Amino acid sequence: MNHELVRLEKLLDWEFFEREWNGFFPSTTGRPATAPRLVAGLLYLQHLHGLSDDGVLNRRLESPYYQHFCGMTFFEHRLPIDPSSLVRWRKRIGEEGMEWLLTKTIEAAKSSGAVSQRSMQQVIVDTTVMEKAIAHPTDSRLLETARMQLVKQAIREGIVLRQNYNRVAPRLAIQAGRYAHAKQFKRMRRMLKSQRTILGRLIRDIERKVDHPSERLLSSLALAKRLHAQQPKDKQKLYSWHAPEVECIGKGKARKPYEFGVKATITTTFKEGLVIGMRTLPGNPYDGHSLREALEQTEILTGVRPKAVYVDRGYRGHHVSSTEVYISGQKRGVTRSIKQKLKRRSAIEPIIGHMKTDGRLDRCTLKGQLGDAMFALLCGCGQNLRLILNHLRVTAPKFYWALIQRLFFGGKPAKSDSFTNLVAA
Repeated sequence: MNHELVRLEKLLDWEFFEREWNGFFPSTTGRPATAPRLVAGLLYLQHLHGLSDDGVLNRRLESPYYQHFCGMTFFEHRLPIDPSSLVRWRKRIGEEGMEWLLTKTIEAAKSSGAVSQRSMQQVIVDTTVMEKAIAHPTDSRLLETARMQLVKQAIREGIVLRQNYNRVAPRLAIQAGRYAHAKQFKRMRRMLKSQRTILGRLIRDIERKVDHPSERLLSSLALAKRLHAQQPKDKQKLYSWHAPEVECIGKGKARKPYEFGVKATITTTFKEGLVIGMRTLPGNPYDGHSLREALEQTEILTGVRPKAVYVDRGYRGHHVSSTEVYISGQKRGVTRSIKQKLKRRSAIEPIIGHMKTDGRLDRCTLKGQLGDAMFALLCGCGQNLRLILNHLRVTAPKFYWALIQRLFFGGKPAKSDSFTNLVAA
């Protein structure tokens, strides 16, 4: 019972999820609905250890600590739910439910002593790119994908095409990739022009032969037209067929000039690095324009209005007056203590790095803008749980050492050799 997950389980408010989420899946007849605590525990564990839906359920099947964390009273030898149930639960819970999950981790951090209420008055805010789980976008691959999807939709709708180009088009896509690898760009553009011509023929052929298209076919035609019309230097380009919300964002990195996903803003406490705010920013807005929304979310989740916020130079022109904003490199109105605190502003960068390597922030697998928002909040939950577990690992030896001193040495400080002899005995 001294395991870190058992101690963490006692800090979380599970009754809230049982009360608030019980109405999402009412069950009047047949099999009882899934317990909300089970789903909340699985979502926590999934982003605590960076697992997939299948992975977290398989590990739960093997680990008694996972089962205890999810509220089981005896060891089970089979999966409690199908992995697809997590998909349906996420859709029902929505972004608001994920914010409650993040709020409960903040309360657990305060209960464990990992962070104090006063620490939330000074925060650090920064933005990063949460990449989407898509292939690297190339024109030849996107044009070929659009052609294949239109042909499938036409067959499903019973439309007889004049020609489907199933033999010619794949060869053009392969040849375009070879020319690009050989840096023969004039020949590559000739292949792309042929692919674009084929896609335009398919679009016109389908529009001529269909009178009452289905909603799915209309959506596919809209994406195909958007892809057929876009040029290399256009804005609001389509970078993925199955994820049209993906944006191309450049953050000035030498190793990765462009990232394909959505911008996310992160708010952490100044001292401990606890995530107290996480939100996606569709449309790639300017960092300074997103600061007000980040501070409002922080106040809602924590109940504390930040008195000071430390940001980098990308937040100049923020127009926030209710909170003192200190920007890196700022000269006016900066005392010696503020100057020292501004040096610590970069402490948020390794936190973002841990969220991408230890968590799952580097590759969002959920669908749509709603999926991006929920995924970012869950990544924040995972980072907070890792911070709490690290705090429990550090404080546990101190607690037991103080207990041993009180029981065996009368509260007096014991020497190291006395402690060694006691443990050996």
